[in-house]
Amino acid sequence: MQGLLGSLSQLACGLALTVQLLALSSLFGVVLAVPLAVARLSRLRPLAWFSAGYSGFFRGTPLLVQIYLIYYGLAQFGFIRHSVLWVVLRNAWPCALIAFSLNMAAYVSEVVRGGILAVPQGEIEAAKALGLHPWLRYRLVILPRAFRLILPALGNEVIVQMKSTSLASTITLLDLTGVARRLAAASYSTDPLIIAGLIYAALAWLLGRGFRMAEKRFNRHRRA
Repeated sequence: MQGLLGSLSQLACGLALTVQLLALSSLFGVVLAVPLAVARLSRLRPLAWFSAGYSGFFRGTPLLVQIYLIYYGLAQFGFIRHSVLWVVLRNAWPCALIAFSLNMAAYVSEVVRGGILAVPQGEIEAAKALGLHPWLRYRLVILPRAFRLILPALGNEVIVQMKSTSLASTITLLDLTGVARRLAAASYSTDPLIIAGLIYAALAWLLGRGFRMAEKRFNRHRRA
């Protein structure tokens, strides 16, 4: 009984780290995705090319490779080891957070771009007729409308991000997967991995439920 309680306690600690990584990387990813999406639609070609290149790189390479490049790769450069950045990059947790945030921003930027393009043209023309500056049009009209439209897709991205956080265990972090793997190796049993899988499934259900409630709340005008 004590062994089971100890295992559940360790899994709870791993779950806390997983939720922490998920919440922060999702927040940073969405914040970074908005300017990337706007840049992708910009008439300034350098901005559009930069955004397209960023999205192409992070969407076209495995997340595990990106984590290794940030955690192991940057340490190979002497000027980084002797800079202020090394205070952050020498630890696994910030490196994982940076990798997850940058990767999610690439995917969410495409979702946001699609949402912006889906905003009815009449609403944009109405904002122009009111004399709103382009920055105000985005802040008051286009982006709020776009985020209402992309809530289902954004929910899917957050759930995918939740499962991707399991890769944090590859750089020594004891997230939910890392703790489950260590317990399974110590007990020669797959029970910890099964419990971890059930926790991931429950967390995915809660996230999906939350986004469905948000969609119902912010898109009440679209109900039949």
